[in-house]
Amino acid sequence: MATEVKVPTLGESVTEATVGQWLKKPGEAVKADEPIASLETDKVAIEVPSPVSGVLGELLVKEGDTVNVGAVIATIEDGGAPAAKAASAAPAPAKAEAAPAPAATPAPAAPAPAAAPAAESESASGPITLSPAVRRLVLEHGLDPSRITGTGKDGRLTKDDVLAAIAAGTAVAAAPAGASPAASAAPASGPSREQERVKMTRLRQTVARRLKEAQNNAAILTTFNDVDMTAVIEARAKYKDLFEKKHGIRLGFMGFFVKAACMALKDIPGVNAQIEGDEIVYNNFCDISVAVSAPNGLMVPVIRNAESMSIAEIEKTIADFGKRAKEGSLSMADMAGGTFTISNGGVFGSLLSTPIINPPQSGVLGLHRIEERPVVRNGQIVARPMMYLALSYDHRLIDGREAVTFLVAMKNAIEDPTRLLIDL
Repeated sequence: MATEVKVPTLGESVTEATVGQWLKKPGEAVKADEPIASLETDKVAIEVPSPVSGVLGELLVKEGDTVNVGAVIATIEDGGAPAAKAASAAPAPAKAEAAPAPAATPAPAAPAPAAAPAAESESASGPITLSPAVRRLVLEHGLDPSRITGTGKDGRLTKDDVLAAIAAGTAVAAAPAGASPAASAAPASGPSREQERVKMTRLRQTVARRLKEAQNNAAILTTFNDVDMTAVIEARAKYKDLFEKKHGIRLGFMGFFVKAACMALKDIPGVNAQIEGDEIVYNNFCDISVAVSAPNGLMVPVIRNAESMSIAEIEKTIADFGKRAKEGSLSMADMAGGTFTISNGGVFGSLLSTPIINPPQSGVLGLHRIEERPVVRNGQIVARPMMYLALSYDHRLIDGREAVTFLVAMKNAIEDPTRLLIDL
């Protein structure tokens, strides 16, 4: 008896998805609720769980196919059915094993050595399932994914794992298929001019479309300021152990910036507003979108009512988003809405950038790396840990004066964190 696997409900107004990856192969045993496939929608990757325990049967769609909600994509056979099917599907090997006994000749033994390497290769590569983003990164750098430790769900390889291995110099180049060690070590005869075409994921297509729409529809302008991080760094160093002991989470920098942004948005409500037709919608709450890294790229989940949260609650929410992003379990509900975005390019080493707003929002704050630079304090040139802040905004709604005032409010709050406690 076969059980159908159907595309689950994908969220409000989402009717179709793309099959990103099959996580199981036909004939493999699966447990109830174990993920067997990954679907990509316009916003997130969603795993399709097996409805029952059994063995994965026929795959009715291929990776890259577009499927609608409710469509049948595979079948799950009960535990006994696949064994019989497997036996009937491969009668030739059974006869080959039986043939040598009466003939008592060594001839049938010849295929065995040839079959062994193939089985070895299949078993070695079988457990490694790569998302499209990871597969593309591995191919671009010619790496052996089996030599990189995965930290994702069920030990899967994430984009961060590959990037970390490349940065640490521990990534091992993959040998060409069928090549001997001597051939692998031989230098290339000349520069390669090979090309590879990889279809854009549905998520990347949506990101590209929305960013282009933002450039076409909004009058985007960016203004900058810098902030002295000395006070925040000292506060973090002084209280990080007590903070972690009490709240069970590390004290980072994002909690300070989210809290400071909420205060600045309260003072400059236009940055927290949006244009709808010929009306301006002012939001009396702060739903802060924060960019987090995921295997399929950057995701932007939303911290709801961040203005009413403590720094500890903000840090816990961001940590939870980061964990779920790596596991691929962020939902579309997590990313819906948002009134203002904070993007931290500093974690990747960015010194300066001009971020693009996320429509229908009207502002995005870009954070950058912290580095010591010479500044003048009390007439003396001293080295201080400085960070550039960049605010990109829709000039149709926000004037330059408001944008600069917003950044100055951010600067004052970060350079004197006491302001965050007394709402000043």
